[in-house]
Amino acid sequence: MDSPEQARRLSQLYDDVLGGNRAPDAPRPLVAASWQRSLAAAVDPELDAPPVIVDHDIVESIRENHPLRAVLPVLRQTLTTIADEASHIMIITDAQGTILWREGSADVRRQADRIALSEGAVWSEDQIGTNGMGTALAVGEPVQIHSAEHLVRRIHEWTCAAAPVHDPDTGKLLGAVDVSGPLRTVHPAMVALVTAAAQLAEGQLRVRMAAADEMLRARNMRHLMALGDAPGALLTPTGRVLAVQPLEWLPDRLVVPDGADRIDLGDGREGVIEPLDEGFLLRIPGTPVRRGRPSLRLKVLGAGQPIAVVGGREIALTLRRAEVLALLLLHPSGLTAEQLMLQLYGDEGNPTTVRAEMHRLRNLLGGGVLDTKPYRIVADVTGDVTDVRTALQDGDLHAALDLYAGPLLARSDAPALRAERDELDATFRRAVLDAEDPELTWRFAQTPTGAEDQEIFEALDAGLPPDDPRRAAVAARLERLVD
Repeated sequence: MDSPEQARRLSQLYDDVLGGNRAPDAPRPLVAASWQRSLAAAVDPELDAPPVIVDHDIVESIRENHPLRAVLPVLRQTLTTIADEASHIMIITDAQGTILWREGSADVRRQADRIALSEGAVWSEDQIGTNGMGTALAVGEPVQIHSAEHLVRRIHEWTCAAAPVHDPDTGKLLGAVDVSGPLRTVHPAMVALVTAAAQLAEGQLRVRMAAADEMLRARNMRHLMALGDAPGALLTPTGRVLAVQPLEWLPDRLVVPDGADRIDLGDGREGVIEPLDEGFLLRIPGTPVRRGRPSLRLKVLGAGQPIAVVGGREIALTLRRAEVLALLLLHPSGLTAEQLMLQLYGDEGNPTTVRAEMHRLRNLLGGGVLDTKPYRIVADVTGDVTDVRTALQDGDLHAALDLYAGPLLARSDAPALRAERDELDATFRRAVLDAEDPELTWRFAQTPTGAEDQEIFEALDAGLPPDDPRRAAVAARLERLVD
């Protein structure tokens, strides 16, 4: 399908879906999910421009200290010449979607200015809806958004491809690289191009990190050597372990809270932290005190990055690994490989795939966390989802709302987790509605689950006092939900 025909089809689909009409087709799952997130954030499809424009002096300050500044040369070399020749522009954002740098065709830059596709504008999904850089930041993957796949109508004459860039040290999102242009300039290779550029940028950051590590070792190894035969380690400012001396086991990274002088090593030992000019010195004083089991904390609620914390070690989880651990958390007596397969994949799964994933998980989490025959968590485990369930069972809705970051693994399609997610959300909303407490209802309405619930907003409309300043927001949301 050529570009004009594709744009026409997408425009018709856009009008049908957002107009509430029966559509012969559906948006791509990536786009449909992004529209849902954007509408939940109250983005108006008829918006004229991004509502947030950061002051020039603040943008300059962000640029000056941003890690991606160091890789601008490689991004320019990879993208700017091609973008200029293809009537596109290259854009680099921070992790919040603020455009920090924009380069390329002068004519396209002038066109971009008309929609505030310019330095200082915030193009996150919650500000301007579905778009290349904002959606790439939201899902953590390369994306291409074409024409009427953008939520805001005014951007339908544009096409964009973007890829996120992550910090090779911490894994945290640094920002996105994007190539955007008018609709007539769309090219299928742009996703591959921005993906390669992001990978090159991460490679350059990795090289710089290795050089900084060597310098830190050279300047600070004397502190570790001064411990003599006592066990210890040299850590980077982010808690990565650079050098050790006699230790039975130490993870690759430790979480060092601000101002902490002692940390839990996750296996019963306690370490003493001494700040250096660069990084930290870790000492293991006295005789280790061993606990029976390590601790595990799972954070699996909401659309953000799932996290496992083993002792003091924070581990970012892929969606599949988070799904496995969430199922084991919810089934403390354990599951066989076949049971896990059915709960993850339905009848289409393969137990061999599950066994391989469990092997990788055991290596990732360390000893004493997972057991086999059946697969189960043997660490002292807690989780945000089970804490919310317990609070609901105890009738403590305020505590449940404090803990509730959103639906259980919102991006998961695993059959068992979809059922668990739906049950938790239905139980939660029913408890809130039955409480007939406007303050509780308002708090629930601010969650991803409550934000699109018409009955919740009808309860607020009926329960808030006539002079409550929140009534205007409730009325506006109700009007949109009813339409």
